[in-house]
Amino acid sequence: MIVQEVDARKSVLQDEAAWKLFAQAQLVRVAKGKKVLEYVRPGESVRDELLAAALGRTGNLRAPTLRQGTTCYVGYNEALYEELTV
Repeated sequence: MIVQEVDARKSVLQDEAAWKLFAQAQLVRVAKGKKVLEYVRPGESVRDELLAAALGRTGNLRAPTLRQGTTCYVGYNEALYEELTV
């Protein structure tokens, strides 16, 4: 299984670059506090909503961001990361 961590401090991903990452995923899970938003096979219809959730105030992709197989994880939520088996 391929695991790729995106270091948001070193690799600045904004709108278009972040969208390309998400458009390739089968599932994108975004941690917002205790909530986890899920986007299955994200398409243009959820693009603005997904980017609003995944990008921080600066317009950069929030950290941490991890891609495991065809799933992207954005933001930190302890329960979300406990589910991962790397």
